[in-house]
Amino acid sequence: MILDRRALIGTGLPVLGAAASGLVLTAAPTIARAAPLPPAEGDMVLGSPKAKVQVVEYASLSCTHCAHWNNEVFSVFKTRFIDTGKVRYVFREFLTEPTQFAAAGYLLARRVGPARYFQVIDAVFKQQAAIFESQDLWGGLLKIGKSFGLTEEQFTAALQDKAGLDAINARVDKAAERDKVQFTPTFFVNGQRYEGGLPIETFAGAIAKAAQTKPGKG
Repeated sequence: MILDRRALIGTGLPVLGAAASGLVLTAAPTIARAAPLPPAEGDMVLGSPKAKVQVVEYASLSCTHCAHWNNEVFSVFKTRFIDTGKVRYVFREFLTEPTQFAAAGYLLARRVGPARYFQVIDAVFKQQAAIFESQDLWGGLLKIGKSFGLTEEQFTAALQDKAGLDAINARVDKAAERDKVQFTPTFFVNGQRYEGGLPIETFAGAIAKAAQTKPGKG
């Protein structure tokens, strides 16, 4: 599966930065830090800043496990925890193979703009399987771009945004170094790591525990 030569590949842009494999481990918490992760450049956020619990998700638009979690779990997660003010949700972009597709999807979402960023992410995840099956990655993303009002020329320009691509690479490199992210999806619930697409009740337990834990306590 490749993007059309007009897009990210073949434009002279640098090779995409550090990327994990699409492998996802069974969810297994590490030692609790019981403190939210500090803000990072490029964070996209939903929920009240007053929420007691911060959930950070590192995800890749080309990761099938991330797509499954988005398509099957996220809407319930949002209704139960974000919309009720219990959780402040932070989405952080990561890259897995095919990295070009993931990066292109993020460039598209940022071109559409912050107000509809999560709508674009949701659209890519929901159409990911069909796009991969068609092997027309360019055409699949172009269709999504047009559904958000972009012309083909605007879409092409978005995917050829060298500064935007460099920024994505920098964020991914920092994530790998700072938070030791290797797999997607990776979640941090008030700083405690969970790897894999967790079921909603696992999140419910982790969120309840985090809400009752004082900062600095394990």
